[in-house]
Amino acid sequence: MSGGGERYERYEREQFEPEQFLLDVRKEKIDRVVSHRTRNFTVVLDRLEDSFNMAAVLRTCESMGVQEVHIVINPEAPFVPNSRVAQGCDKWLDVKLYKTFTECREHLKSRGFSLYASAIQDGATSLYTLRFDTKMALVFGNERYGVSEEVLKGVDGTFWVPMKGFSQSLNISAAASACISRAIAWRDEHLGQSGDLSPEDAQALRERFYVLAIKQRKRLFKKAP
Repeated sequence: MSGGGERYERYEREQFEPEQFLLDVRKEKIDRVVSHRTRNFTVVLDRLEDSFNMAAVLRTCESMGVQEVHIVINPEAPFVPNSRVAQGCDKWLDVKLYKTFTECREHLKSRGFSLYASAIQDGATSLYTLRFDTKMALVFGNERYGVSEEVLKGVDGTFWVPMKGFSQSLNISAAASACISRAIAWRDEHLGQSGDLSPEDAQALRERFYVLAIKQRKRLFKKAP
């Protein structure tokens, strides 16, 4: 899966523009969504195995404006998010798959990201002291085993979510939701906005969303070769 990919092929335009098939209110909604999209904050999922959790994290990312999600595949559990939970949110996302965390790390590092893994251990930083004004990727691990040793050796640091009750752990989807919400709220409060796309990237994403928003797009557009 790679949002806008296999299940949502890109279509080339014929003699018409996709905008003409959308109501103004729909185009305004798409424009507003694009204005809030971020590529400077992202999420990495390390070897998840539960399809409900996969879908729940994708849905949280999309709803909070996180455009990219990076997936380290679990060889024993293919990345197939539960469709009833995802509700088609993946078509709006860029979901990138990797065979190993090292491959994922190299990609993100080449783009200037710092990586912090969710792990309760000595030296871990509280979520509430993390800053999100630079390129940041939060890594969440397997439901049973947490993040792998490969992750712990390759990240810039670890963090934990402070808890006030008797329960001292959260389901992966709940933990990701809390952390993503915190990151976006921090960016809104300290940066004035969470969106950070360049004008060129925003325009490309807007055009892509216009096409994806047309329910009968497969009949209106030809598949690109």
